[in-house]
Amino acid sequence: MKAFNQKLIEEFRANGGQLSGQLASTKPMLLTTTGAKSGEPRTVVLGYRMNGDQFLAIASNNGNDSAPAWYGNLLKNPRATIEVGSERHEVRARTADPEERKQLAGRIDYLERQQALTSREIPIVIFERA
Repeated sequence: MKAFNQKLIEEFRANGGQLSGQLASTKPMLLTTTGAKSGEPRTVVLGYRMNGDQFLAIASNNGNDSAPAWYGNLLKNPRATIEVGSERHEVRARTADPEERKQLAGRIDYLERQQALTSREIPIVIFERA
């Protein structure tokens, strides 16, 4: 899986945020966090949606019962970098509170499908430019 993700990251950066094949119609972003244990930069490919000037992502881990590692990294250090298309932004991440989650859930069309796969509440993460 690491090799597959690394290939996606390289393709994303080489093509200004565009991916090919089955992912050609997707709108991904790259998220670089600081590893909670290692302190090393960690980059992942995520789907996202916009809410005004905020970037939204869900910490679904493909519907697993545990949150993805990048979410744990953000809980320890909310400062991160995102790449969208050819743009790069320094951001601060936070988890939507329950009221915000209700308001934002409809903006993320795949949240309901992911939520159906697990009993834990999947967090919505809000990225705001730092």
